[in-house]
Amino acid sequence: MSLAESHIGPFIGPRPMGRNWHFRAFVALTAGMAGGIATAVALAIADWTPASVAAMILVTLSALWISGGAATAILGLVQPRAPTAAPPEGWQPQGRTAILLTLCGEPADKVATALADLRRGLDRLGLAQSVAIFVLSDTSGAERILAEETALADLRAARALHYRRRPANTGRKPGNIADWLAAHGADFAYMAVLDADSKMSAHRLRALIHRIETQPRLGLVQAGMTLVPGKSRFGRYQRLSVRLLAPNFGRGMAAWAGRTGNYWGHNAIMRVAAFRAACDLPILSGPAPFGGAPLSHDFVEAAWIRRAGWAVVLDPDTRGSAEDGPQTLAEFHKRDRRWCQGNLQHLRLLAEPGLAPLSRLHFASGIMGYLAAPIWLALVGMIASGAVSVQGALPFLLIALVLILPKLCAMGALVIRARRPARRRVILRASAAELLLSTLIAPLVMIRQTGAVASVLMRRDCGWKSDRPARALPRGLPELAAGLGLVLLAVSTGPVAGLVWLLPIAAPLLAAPILLRALDAGA
Repeated sequence: MSLAESHIGPFIGPRPMGRNWHFRAFVALTAGMAGGIATAVALAIADWTPASVAAMILVTLSALWISGGAATAILGLVQPRAPTAAPPEGWQPQGRTAILLTLCGEPADKVATALADLRRGLDRLGLAQSVAIFVLSDTSGAERILAEETALADLRAARALHYRRRPANTGRKPGNIADWLAAHGADFAYMAVLDADSKMSAHRLRALIHRIETQPRLGLVQAGMTLVPGKSRFGRYQRLSVRLLAPNFGRGMAAWAGRTGNYWGHNAIMRVAAFRAACDLPILSGPAPFGGAPLSHDFVEAAWIRRAGWAVVLDPDTRGSAEDGPQTLAEFHKRDRRWCQGNLQHLRLLAEPGLAPLSRLHFASGIMGYLAAPIWLALVGMIASGAVSVQGALPFLLIALVLILPKLCAMGALVIRARRPARRRVILRASAAELLLSTLIAPLVMIRQTGAVASVLMRRDCGWKSDRPARALPRGLPELAAGLGLVLLAVSTGPVAGLVWLLPIAAPLLAAPILLRALDAGA
Protein backbone atom coordinates (compact mmCIF):
# COMPACT_ATOMS: atom_id res chain seq x y z
CA MET A 1 0.00 0.00 0.00
CA SER A 2 1.39 3.37 -0.98
CA LEU A 3 1.49 6.40 1.29
CA ALA A 4 -1.04 8.14 -0.96
CA GLU A 5 -3.45 5.22 -0.71
CA SER A 6 -3.16 5.18 3.07
CA HIS A 7 -4.57 8.72 3.16
CA ILE A 8 -7.73 7.99 1.18
CA GLY A 9 -9.96 8.03 4.26
CA PRO A 10 -12.20 5.93 6.50
CA PHE A 11 -14.95 5.24 4.00
CA ILE A 12 -12.94 4.03 1.05
CA GLY A 13 -9.92 1.97 2.08
CA PRO A 14 -7.11 1.10 -0.31
CA ARG A 15 -8.41 -2.23 -1.57
CA PRO A 16 -9.72 -2.85 -5.10
CA MET A 17 -13.47 -3.11 -5.58
CA GLY A 18 -13.50 -6.91 -5.71
CA ARG A 19 -11.83 -7.15 -2.29
CA ASN A 20 -13.99 -4.49 -0.62
CA TRP A 21 -16.20 -6.43 1.80
CA HIS A 22 -18.72 -3.59 1.85
CA PHE A 23 -19.26 -3.94 -1.87
CA ARG A 24 -19.40 -7.72 -1.68
CA ALA A 25 -21.99 -7.44 1.10
CA PHE A 26 -23.94 -4.95 -1.02
CA VAL A 27 -23.98 -7.36 -3.97
CA ALA A 28 -24.93 -10.33 -1.79
CA LEU A 29 -27.76 -8.48 -0.04
CA THR A 30 -29.08 -7.06 -3.30
CA ALA A 31 -28.99 -10.44 -5.06
CA GLY A 32 -30.56 -12.22 -2.08
CA MET A 33 -33.49 -9.85 -1.72
CA ALA A 34 -34.07 -9.54 -5.47
CA GLY A 35 -33.89 -13.32 -5.84
CA GLY A 36 -36.40 -13.79 -3.03
CA ILE A 37 -38.87 -11.40 -4.64
CA ALA A 38 -38.45 -12.93 -8.10
CA THR A 39 -38.86 -16.45 -6.72
CA ALA A 40 -41.99 -15.52 -4.76
CA VAL A 41 -43.56 -13.92 -7.83
CA ALA A 42 -42.61 -16.86 -10.07
CA LEU A 43 -44.20 -19.34 -7.65
CA ALA A 44 -47.34 -17.21 -7.36
CA ILE A 45 -47.97 -16.87 -11.11
CA ALA A 46 -50.93 -19.12 -11.89
CA ASP A 47 -50.57 -19.35 -15.66
CA TRP A 48 -47.35 -18.95 -17.62
CA THR A 49 -48.01 -16.95 -20.78
CA PRO A 50 -45.87 -14.57 -22.85
CA ALA A 51 -47.23 -11.78 -20.67
CA SER A 52 -46.11 -13.66 -17.55
CA VAL A 53 -42.58 -14.02 -18.95
CA ALA A 54 -42.48 -10.30 -19.76
CA ALA A 55 -43.75 -9.53 -16.25
CA MET A 56 -41.01 -11.68 -14.69
CA ILE A 57 -38.34 -9.73 -16.58
CA LEU A 58 -39.82 -6.46 -15.33
CA VAL A 59 -40.18 -7.83 -11.79
CA THR A 60 -36.52 -8.88 -11.75
CA LEU A 61 -35.35 -5.44 -12.89
CA SER A 62 -37.54 -3.70 -10.32
CA ALA A 63 -36.50 -6.13 -7.59
CA LEU A 64 -32.82 -5.43 -8.25
CA TRP A 65 -33.48 -1.69 -8.10
CA ILE A 66 -35.37 -1.63 -4.79
CA SER A 67 -33.12 -4.29 -3.28
CA GLY A 68 -30.06 -2.17 -4.02
CA GLY A 69 -31.62 0.66 -2.04
CA ALA A 70 -32.47 -1.68 0.84
CA ALA A 71 -28.95 -3.18 0.81
CA THR A 72 -27.45 0.31 0.97
CA ALA A 73 -29.62 1.15 3.98
CA ILE A 74 -28.66 -2.08 5.77
CA LEU A 75 -24.97 -1.30 5.26
CA GLY A 76 -25.58 2.19 6.62
CA LEU A 77 -27.18 0.72 9.74
CA VAL A 78 -24.21 -1.53 10.53
CA GLN A 79 -21.58 1.03 9.48
CA PRO A 80 -20.19 2.88 12.50
CA ARG A 81 -20.72 6.60 12.41
CA ALA A 82 -17.26 8.00 11.80
CA PRO A 83 -16.40 11.07 13.88
CA THR A 84 -15.89 14.24 11.90
CA ALA A 85 -12.15 14.80 11.57
CA ALA A 86 -11.72 18.43 12.64
CA PRO A 87 -8.53 20.12 11.45
CA PRO A 88 -5.94 20.68 14.17
CA GLU A 89 -6.07 23.93 16.09
CA GLY A 90 -4.38 26.67 14.09
CA TRP A 91 -4.15 24.59 10.90
CA GLN A 92 -3.78 26.58 7.71
CA PRO A 93 -4.02 25.10 4.21
CA GLN A 94 -0.97 25.22 2.00
CA GLY A 95 -2.98 25.52 -1.22
CA ARG A 96 -5.57 28.14 -2.08
CA THR A 97 -9.24 27.26 -2.48
CA ALA A 98 -11.81 28.92 -4.74
CA ILE A 99 -15.49 28.76 -3.83
CA LEU A 100 -17.43 28.86 -7.10
CA LEU A 101 -21.09 29.79 -6.88
CA THR A 102 -22.92 29.60 -10.20
CA LEU A 103 -25.92 31.80 -10.97
CA CYS A 104 -28.31 31.64 -13.90
CA GLY A 105 -31.23 33.95 -13.22
CA GLU A 106 -31.88 32.92 -9.62
CA PRO A 107 -32.72 35.75 -7.16
CA ALA A 108 -29.41 37.10 -5.88
CA ASP A 109 -30.51 38.76 -2.64
CA LYS A 110 -30.53 35.51 -0.65
CA VAL A 111 -27.28 34.49 -2.33
CA ALA A 112 -25.67 37.76 -1.20
CA THR A 113 -26.81 37.24 2.40
CA ALA A 114 -25.53 33.66 2.48
CA LEU A 115 -22.16 34.61 0.95
CA ALA A 116 -21.72 37.50 3.37
CA ASP A 117 -22.22 35.08 6.28
CA LEU A 118 -19.84 32.58 4.71
CA ARG A 119 -17.17 35.22 4.11
CA ARG A 120 -17.33 36.36 7.73
CA GLY A 121 -17.12 32.77 8.94
CA LEU A 122 -14.10 32.01 6.76
CA ASP A 123 -12.34 35.16 7.94
CA ARG A 124 -12.96 34.24 11.58
CA LEU A 125 -11.33 30.86 10.94
CA GLY A 126 -8.22 32.55 9.55
CA LEU A 127 -8.94 31.65 5.91
CA ALA A 128 -9.16 35.18 4.55
CA GLN A 129 -6.07 34.82 2.36
CA SER A 130 -6.39 31.16 1.40
CA VAL A 131 -10.07 31.07 0.31
CA ALA A 132 -11.60 33.27 -2.38
CA ILE A 133 -15.27 33.42 -3.38
CA PHE A 134 -16.26 33.69 -7.04
CA VAL A 135 -19.80 34.30 -8.29
CA LEU A 136 -19.98 33.01 -11.85
CA SER A 137 -23.08 34.34 -13.54
CA ASP A 138 -24.86 33.25 -16.69
CA THR A 139 -27.84 35.51 -16.00
CA SER A 140 -29.49 37.23 -18.96
CA GLY A 141 -32.16 39.92 -19.23
CA ALA A 142 -31.58 43.55 -18.28
CA GLU A 143 -33.83 43.52 -15.20
CA ARG A 144 -32.35 40.34 -13.79
CA ILE A 145 -28.80 41.50 -14.42
CA LEU A 146 -29.48 44.83 -12.70
CA ALA A 147 -31.06 43.09 -9.68
CA GLU A 148 -28.14 40.68 -9.46
CA GLU A 149 -25.47 43.37 -9.66
CA THR A 150 -27.32 45.51 -7.11
CA ALA A 151 -27.62 42.63 -4.64
CA LEU A 152 -23.91 41.87 -4.87
CA ALA A 153 -22.66 45.46 -5.05
CA ASP A 154 -21.74 45.86 -1.37
CA LEU A 155 -19.84 42.57 -1.27
CA ARG A 156 -17.95 43.48 -4.41
CA ALA A 157 -17.11 46.90 -3.01
CA ALA A 158 -15.78 45.27 0.17
CA ARG A 159 -13.76 42.82 -1.97
CA ALA A 160 -15.48 39.95 -0.20
CA LEU A 161 -15.98 38.16 -3.52
CA HIS A 162 -15.20 38.26 -7.23
CA TYR A 163 -18.08 38.60 -9.68
CA ARG A 164 -18.05 37.69 -13.36
CA ARG A 165 -20.99 37.52 -15.74
CA ARG A 166 -20.56 35.90 -19.13
CA PRO A 167 -22.21 37.59 -22.10
CA ALA A 168 -23.02 34.21 -23.65
CA ASN A 169 -24.18 31.08 -21.79
CA THR A 170 -21.88 28.75 -23.75
CA GLY A 171 -21.86 25.23 -22.37
CA ARG A 172 -24.19 26.15 -19.50
CA LYS A 173 -22.84 25.43 -16.00
CA PRO A 174 -19.94 23.16 -17.14
CA GLY A 175 -18.91 25.80 -19.64
CA ASN A 176 -19.13 28.49 -16.97
CA ILE A 177 -16.80 26.57 -14.65
CA ALA A 178 -14.49 25.66 -17.57
CA ASP A 179 -14.14 29.36 -18.41
CA TRP A 180 -13.18 30.11 -14.80
CA LEU A 181 -10.72 27.21 -14.87
CA ALA A 182 -9.01 28.60 -17.95
CA ALA A 183 -8.73 32.07 -16.44
CA HIS A 184 -7.99 31.34 -12.78
CA GLY A 185 -7.43 27.59 -12.30
CA ALA A 186 -3.65 27.92 -12.15
CA ASP A 187 -3.96 30.13 -9.05
CA PHE A 188 -5.85 27.56 -6.95
CA ALA A 189 -5.26 24.03 -5.72
CA TYR A 190 -8.89 23.27 -4.85
CA MET A 191 -12.37 24.41 -5.87
CA ALA A 192 -15.63 24.07 -3.95
CA VAL A 193 -18.76 24.25 -6.12
CA LEU A 194 -22.03 25.70 -4.83
CA ASP A 195 -25.35 26.34 -6.52
CA ALA A 196 -27.47 29.43 -5.95
CA ASP A 197 -29.56 27.55 -3.36
CA SER A 198 -26.58 25.87 -1.65
CA LYS A 199 -25.70 26.49 1.98
CA MET A 200 -22.34 25.48 3.48
CA SER A 201 -20.83 26.57 6.76
CA ALA A 202 -17.29 27.88 7.04
CA HIS A 203 -16.43 25.09 9.47
CA ARG A 204 -17.62 22.42 7.02
CA LEU A 205 -15.66 23.96 4.17
CA ARG A 206 -12.54 24.12 6.34
CA ALA A 207 -12.90 20.43 7.19
CA LEU A 208 -13.31 19.56 3.49
CA ILE A 209 -10.24 21.57 2.56
CA HIS A 210 -8.25 19.82 5.29
CA ARG A 211 -9.40 16.41 4.07
CA ILE A 212 -8.58 16.91 0.42
CA GLU A 213 -5.22 18.52 1.22
CA THR A 214 -4.11 15.70 3.51
CA GLN A 215 -5.21 12.88 1.18
CA PRO A 216 -3.06 13.27 -1.95
CA ARG A 217 -5.00 10.93 -4.29
CA LEU A 218 -8.38 12.35 -3.36
CA GLY A 219 -9.89 14.14 -6.35
CA LEU A 220 -13.39 14.98 -5.17
CA VAL A 221 -15.35 14.90 -1.90
CA GLN A 222 -19.12 15.13 -2.18
CA ALA A 223 -20.62 16.38 1.07
CA GLY A 224 -23.89 14.96 2.31
CA MET A 225 -26.75 17.44 2.32
CA THR A 226 -29.93 18.23 4.14
CA LEU A 227 -32.66 20.69 3.09
CA VAL A 228 -33.33 24.16 4.43
CA PRO A 229 -36.71 24.57 6.17
CA GLY A 230 -39.58 24.37 3.70
CA LYS A 231 -42.39 26.89 3.26
CA SER A 232 -45.09 24.49 2.04
CA ARG A 233 -46.30 21.16 3.38
CA PHE A 234 -44.51 19.47 0.50
CA GLY A 235 -41.30 21.39 1.28
CA ARG A 236 -41.52 20.40 4.94
CA TYR A 237 -42.17 16.77 4.00
CA GLN A 238 -39.08 16.71 1.79
CA ARG A 239 -36.93 18.13 4.57
CA LEU A 240 -38.30 15.59 7.05
CA SER A 241 -37.61 12.74 4.64
CA VAL A 242 -34.05 13.87 3.96
CA ARG A 243 -33.27 14.43 7.65
CA LEU A 244 -34.52 10.94 8.52
CA LEU A 245 -33.17 8.92 5.61
CA ALA A 246 -30.11 10.68 4.15
CA PRO A 247 -27.52 10.12 6.93
CA ASN A 248 -28.04 6.34 7.13
CA PHE A 249 -28.36 5.91 3.36
CA GLY A 250 -25.28 8.07 2.82
CA ARG A 251 -23.20 5.95 5.19
CA GLY A 252 -24.21 2.83 3.29
CA MET A 253 -23.44 4.33 -0.11
CA ALA A 254 -20.11 5.71 1.07
CA ALA A 255 -19.21 2.23 2.33
CA TRP A 256 -19.93 0.24 -0.85
CA ALA A 257 -18.92 2.94 -3.35
CA GLY A 258 -15.53 3.46 -1.71
CA ARG A 259 -13.13 5.36 -3.97
CA THR A 260 -15.64 5.39 -6.83
CA GLY A 261 -18.34 7.63 -5.45
CA ASN A 262 -20.50 10.10 -7.28
CA TYR A 263 -20.95 13.87 -7.64
CA TRP A 264 -24.24 15.71 -7.30
CA GLY A 265 -23.16 18.95 -8.93
CA HIS A 266 -22.73 21.14 -5.83
CA ASN A 267 -21.77 21.15 -2.15
CA ALA A 268 -18.55 19.38 -3.08
CA ILE A 269 -14.86 20.15 -3.09
CA MET A 270 -12.45 18.92 -5.73
CA ARG A 271 -8.81 19.15 -6.62
CA VAL A 272 -8.32 21.48 -9.57
CA ALA A 273 -5.82 19.06 -11.13
CA ALA A 274 -8.39 16.27 -10.92
CA PHE A 275 -11.20 18.34 -12.39
CA ARG A 276 -9.02 19.32 -15.33
CA ALA A 277 -9.13 15.64 -16.30
CA ALA A 278 -12.93 15.76 -16.39
CA CYS A 279 -13.94 19.17 -17.66
CA ASP A 280 -13.73 18.17 -21.33
CA LEU A 281 -17.11 16.44 -21.34
CA PRO A 282 -18.33 14.42 -24.33
CA ILE A 283 -20.85 15.90 -26.72
CA LEU A 284 -23.26 13.12 -27.62
CA SER A 285 -23.97 12.80 -31.32
CA GLY A 286 -27.39 13.59 -32.70
CA PRO A 287 -30.10 15.97 -31.55
CA ALA A 288 -31.55 16.29 -28.06
CA PRO A 289 -32.94 14.73 -25.94
CA PHE A 290 -30.44 11.86 -26.36
CA GLY A 291 -27.79 13.94 -28.09
CA GLY A 292 -25.92 17.09 -27.23
CA ALA A 293 -24.20 18.04 -24.00
CA PRO A 294 -25.12 15.83 -21.02
CA LEU A 295 -27.71 17.52 -18.79
CA SER A 296 -26.70 15.42 -15.78
CA HIS A 297 -23.07 16.38 -16.25
CA ASP A 298 -22.14 15.85 -12.59
CA PHE A 299 -22.31 12.03 -12.86
CA VAL A 300 -20.13 12.22 -15.96
CA GLU A 301 -17.57 14.47 -14.29
CA ALA A 302 -17.28 12.04 -11.36
CA ALA A 303 -16.76 9.10 -13.72
CA TRP A 304 -14.14 10.99 -15.73
CA ILE A 305 -12.25 12.04 -12.58
CA ARG A 306 -12.22 8.43 -11.40
CA ARG A 307 -11.07 7.23 -14.82
CA ALA A 308 -8.12 9.61 -14.54
CA GLY A 309 -7.00 7.78 -11.39
CA TRP A 310 -8.36 10.09 -8.69
CA ALA A 311 -10.56 8.95 -5.82
CA VAL A 312 -14.13 10.27 -5.68
CA VAL A 313 -15.73 9.85 -2.26
CA LEU A 314 -18.93 10.66 -0.42
CA ASP A 315 -18.73 12.22 3.02
CA PRO A 316 -22.23 11.36 4.31
CA ASP A 317 -22.22 13.89 7.16
CA THR A 318 -25.03 16.38 6.46
CA ARG A 319 -24.03 18.93 9.11
CA GLY A 320 -23.12 22.33 7.72
CA SER A 321 -24.29 21.41 4.21
CA ALA A 322 -27.75 22.09 2.81
CA GLU A 323 -29.70 23.12 -0.24
CA ASP A 324 -33.16 24.44 -0.99
CA GLY A 325 -35.79 22.13 -2.44
CA PRO A 326 -38.86 22.64 -4.64
CA GLN A 327 -41.86 23.77 -2.62
CA THR A 328 -44.57 22.29 -4.84
CA LEU A 329 -44.95 19.05 -6.70
CA ALA A 330 -45.16 21.05 -9.93
CA GLU A 331 -41.72 22.56 -9.26
CA PHE A 332 -40.44 19.11 -8.32
CA HIS A 333 -41.73 17.58 -11.55
CA LYS A 334 -40.22 20.38 -13.66
CA ARG A 335 -36.77 19.75 -12.19
CA ASP A 336 -37.28 15.99 -12.28
CA ARG A 337 -38.09 16.11 -15.99
CA ARG A 338 -34.68 17.65 -16.70
CA TRP A 339 -32.96 15.07 -14.49
CA CYS A 340 -34.87 12.31 -16.28
CA GLN A 341 -33.58 13.43 -19.66
CA GLY A 342 -30.04 13.82 -18.33
CA ASN A 343 -29.97 10.40 -16.71
CA LEU A 344 -31.42 8.65 -19.76
CA GLN A 345 -28.63 10.23 -21.82
CA HIS A 346 -26.26 8.10 -19.74
CA LEU A 347 -27.50 5.05 -21.63
CA ARG A 348 -25.05 6.13 -24.29
CA LEU A 349 -22.15 6.32 -21.84
CA LEU A 350 -22.51 2.93 -20.18
CA ALA A 351 -20.01 1.35 -22.58
CA GLU A 352 -17.56 4.28 -22.54
CA PRO A 353 -14.01 2.82 -22.57
CA GLY A 354 -11.91 2.96 -19.44
CA LEU A 355 -14.60 3.70 -16.87
CA ALA A 356 -14.49 2.05 -13.45
CA PRO A 357 -17.18 -0.65 -13.02
CA LEU A 358 -18.75 1.30 -10.18
CA SER A 359 -18.96 4.42 -12.35
CA ARG A 360 -21.03 2.36 -14.77
CA LEU A 361 -23.14 1.20 -11.82
CA HIS A 362 -23.81 4.84 -10.86
CA PHE A 363 -24.93 5.51 -14.44
CA ALA A 364 -27.15 2.41 -14.44
CA SER A 365 -28.63 3.32 -11.07
CA GLY A 366 -29.52 6.80 -12.28
CA ILE A 367 -31.11 5.38 -15.42
CA MET A 368 -33.10 2.82 -13.46
CA GLY A 369 -34.24 5.54 -11.08
CA TYR A 370 -36.48 6.77 -13.90
CA LEU A 371 -37.21 3.56 -15.80
CA ALA A 372 -38.54 2.10 -12.52
CA ALA A 373 -41.69 4.23 -12.77
CA PRO A 374 -42.98 2.96 -16.15
CA ILE A 375 -41.90 -0.58 -15.18
CA TRP A 376 -43.97 -0.47 -11.98
CA LEU A 377 -46.94 1.04 -13.85
CA ALA A 378 -46.71 -1.66 -16.51
CA LEU A 379 -46.67 -4.39 -13.85
CA VAL A 380 -49.66 -2.87 -12.06
CA GLY A 381 -51.53 -2.70 -15.36
CA MET A 382 -50.70 -6.32 -16.23
CA ILE A 383 -51.97 -7.58 -12.88
CA ALA A 384 -55.00 -5.29 -12.78
CA SER A 385 -56.06 -6.36 -16.28
CA GLY A 386 -55.68 -10.05 -15.53
CA ALA A 387 -52.99 -10.48 -18.19
CA VAL A 388 -50.80 -11.82 -15.38
CA SER A 389 -52.46 -13.74 -12.56
CA VAL A 390 -50.60 -13.64 -9.23
CA GLN A 391 -52.03 -15.75 -6.43
CA GLY A 392 -51.45 -15.11 -2.75
CA ALA A 393 -50.18 -12.10 -0.81
CA LEU A 394 -46.56 -13.18 -0.29
CA PRO A 395 -45.06 -11.42 -3.36
CA PHE A 396 -46.78 -8.15 -2.45
CA LEU A 397 -45.70 -8.41 1.18
CA LEU A 398 -42.07 -9.07 0.21
CA ILE A 399 -42.03 -6.11 -2.17
CA ALA A 400 -43.56 -3.86 0.50
CA LEU A 401 -41.01 -5.03 3.06
CA VAL A 402 -38.04 -4.32 0.79
CA LEU A 403 -39.50 -0.93 -0.12
CA ILE A 404 -39.76 0.18 3.51
CA LEU A 405 -36.47 -1.35 4.67
CA PRO A 406 -34.54 1.91 4.04
CA LYS A 407 -37.02 3.72 6.27
CA LEU A 408 -36.83 1.06 8.97
CA CYS A 409 -33.02 1.08 8.91
CA ALA A 410 -32.88 4.87 9.12
CA MET A 411 -35.35 4.86 12.00
CA GLY A 412 -33.39 2.12 13.74
CA ALA A 413 -30.11 4.02 13.40
CA LEU A 414 -31.67 7.13 14.92
CA VAL A 415 -33.43 5.27 17.73
CA ILE A 416 -30.25 3.41 18.68
CA ARG A 417 -28.33 6.68 18.98
CA ALA A 418 -31.12 8.53 20.83
CA ARG A 419 -30.30 8.67 24.52
CA ARG A 420 -33.63 9.90 25.90
CA PRO A 421 -37.05 8.20 25.64
CA ALA A 422 -38.62 11.50 24.59
CA ARG A 423 -36.21 11.73 21.67
CA ARG A 424 -37.08 8.18 20.62
CA ARG A 425 -40.79 9.00 20.64
CA VAL A 426 -40.16 12.02 18.41
CA ILE A 427 -38.20 9.84 15.96
CA LEU A 428 -40.94 7.20 15.87
CA ARG A 429 -43.68 9.79 15.25
CA ALA A 430 -41.64 11.53 12.54
CA SER A 431 -40.84 8.21 10.85
CA ALA A 432 -44.51 7.19 10.86
CA ALA A 433 -45.51 10.55 9.35
CA GLU A 434 -42.81 10.27 6.68
CA LEU A 435 -43.92 6.72 5.79
CA LEU A 436 -47.54 7.82 5.41
CA LEU A 437 -46.69 10.85 3.29
CA SER A 438 -44.26 8.98 1.06
CA THR A 439 -46.90 6.26 0.52
CA LEU A 440 -49.35 8.93 -0.63
CA ILE A 441 -46.88 10.79 -2.86
CA ALA A 442 -45.15 7.80 -4.50
CA PRO A 443 -48.00 6.94 -6.92
CA LEU A 444 -48.24 10.58 -8.01
CA VAL A 445 -44.52 10.68 -8.76
CA MET A 446 -44.76 7.32 -10.57
CA ILE A 447 -47.32 8.72 -13.02
CA ARG A 448 -45.35 11.90 -13.70
CA GLN A 449 -42.03 10.07 -14.09
CA THR A 450 -43.66 7.64 -16.50
CA GLY A 451 -44.79 10.65 -18.51
CA ALA A 452 -41.28 12.12 -18.37
CA VAL A 453 -39.72 8.90 -19.68
CA ALA A 454 -42.34 8.69 -22.42
CA SER A 455 -41.61 12.31 -23.38
CA VAL A 456 -37.88 11.60 -23.70
CA LEU A 457 -38.53 8.45 -25.73
CA MET A 458 -40.76 10.55 -28.01
CA ARG A 459 -37.69 12.77 -28.62
CA ARG A 460 -39.06 15.83 -26.80
CA ASP A 461 -36.29 18.04 -25.42
CA CYS A 462 -37.06 19.78 -22.13
CA GLY A 463 -34.26 22.31 -22.54
CA TRP A 464 -32.27 23.69 -19.61
CA LYS A 465 -34.05 25.79 -16.97
CA SER A 466 -36.54 26.99 -19.53
CA ASP A 467 -38.59 30.05 -18.59
CA ARG A 468 -41.32 29.11 -21.02
CA PRO A 469 -44.53 28.25 -19.15
CA ALA A 470 -45.30 24.58 -19.51
CA ARG A 471 -48.66 23.58 -20.92
CA ALA A 472 -50.32 22.06 -17.89
CA LEU A 473 -53.56 20.20 -17.41
CA PRO A 474 -55.69 21.03 -14.36
CA ARG A 475 -53.82 20.14 -11.19
CA GLY A 476 -54.16 16.45 -10.35
CA LEU A 477 -56.09 15.53 -13.50
CA PRO A 478 -53.46 13.19 -15.05
CA GLU A 479 -53.08 11.33 -11.76
CA LEU A 480 -56.85 11.11 -11.28
CA ALA A 481 -57.29 9.79 -14.82
CA ALA A 482 -54.60 7.16 -14.26
CA GLY A 483 -56.22 6.06 -11.01
CA LEU A 484 -59.64 5.77 -12.62
CA GLY A 485 -58.15 3.81 -15.49
CA LEU A 486 -56.49 1.30 -13.18
CA VAL A 487 -59.64 0.80 -11.10
CA LEU A 488 -61.90 0.39 -14.14
CA LEU A 489 -59.40 -2.03 -15.67
CA ALA A 490 -59.32 -4.12 -12.51
CA VAL A 491 -63.09 -4.07 -11.97
CA SER A 492 -63.77 -5.12 -15.56
CA THR A 493 -61.52 -8.18 -15.27
CA GLY A 494 -62.06 -9.51 -11.74
CA PRO A 495 -64.09 -9.36 -8.53
CA VAL A 496 -64.08 -6.11 -6.58
CA ALA A 497 -63.02 -7.97 -3.42
CA GLY A 498 -59.69 -8.81 -5.05
CA LEU A 499 -58.68 -5.17 -5.45
CA VAL A 500 -57.25 -4.70 -1.96
CA TRP A 501 -53.67 -4.88 -3.29
CA LEU A 502 -54.43 -2.00 -5.69
CA LEU A 503 -55.70 0.43 -3.03
CA PRO A 504 -52.28 1.82 -1.93
CA ILE A 505 -51.67 2.88 -5.53
CA ALA A 506 -55.15 3.80 -6.74
CA ALA A 507 -56.37 5.69 -3.67
CA PRO A 508 -53.70 8.45 -3.76
CA LEU A 509 -54.19 8.81 -7.52
CA LEU A 510 -57.95 9.22 -7.12
CA ALA A 511 -57.38 11.77 -4.36
CA ALA A 512 -54.68 13.63 -6.31
CA PRO A 513 -56.55 16.96 -6.78
CA ILE A 514 -57.14 17.18 -3.02
CA LEU A 515 -53.67 15.90 -2.09
CA LEU A 516 -51.88 18.35 -4.35
CA ARG A 517 -53.86 21.28 -2.98
CA ALA A 518 -53.01 20.22 0.56
CA LEU A 519 -49.31 19.57 -0.16
CA ASP A 520 -48.81 22.88 -1.97
CA ALA A 521 -50.38 24.92 0.84
CA GLY A 522 -48.04 27.65 2.04
CA ALA A 523 -45.92 27.76 -1.11
